[in-house]
Amino acid sequence: MTRGMFITLEGADGCGKSTQAALLAQALEAAGREVVCLREPGGTPISEKVRALLLDPAHAEMVPECELLLYEASRAQLTRQVIEPALARGAVVLCDRYYDSTYAYQAGGRKLPDDLVNAANALGSCGVAPDRTVVLDLDPALAYARATAGGADRMEAEGLAFQERVRAAYLRLAATEPARVRVVDASGKKDEVAMRVLGAIGDLP
Repeated sequence: MTRGMFITLEGADGCGKSTQAALLAQALEAAGREVVCLREPGGTPISEKVRALLLDPAHAEMVPECELLLYEASRAQLTRQVIEPALARGAVVLCDRYYDSTYAYQAGGRKLPDDLVNAANALGSCGVAPDRTVVLDLDPALAYARATAGGADRMEAEGLAFQERVRAAYLRLAATEPARVRVVDASGKKDEVAMRVLGAIGDLP
């Protein structure tokens, strides 16, 4: 059986990832593909418990290194338990965030060393890399206003300057890995953005 396809959606909080993930899943399913939709952190019972720890605003004292290791622990469980088996049976795995979020948020936002974060990502991903990563790019002020309209989780509470560093890290990543990482303008109506996302994966088998 042919290995499946691994697609990730990335971007700062409030850029519309969840909406676009749902629309992309519908399009892929309409084309006859099995689609496994996941989110990070999360996607397994263990990973969802780690997610709760990471995003709880009560854990404001969490240090960047602890945060990094918790994200990687959640990712390793998801990768081994769900992603690898789905790819092995030929499914399309569509994940809302993966290790590029860790680069953007922990190296970009938290300013941890790039080489440290990259080494941690290699461990947490168990060597599994996305076939295509779509970065939804939106003005940070607009995205931040959207993300915090109903309140803020621990990461969102870091503020606009943090989100600006996250966006800059995503753009650096896209410049470094243009074959895998495609930047899509996330402004405008959701259907317009969805067409751009489809265009960004159009060359995949």
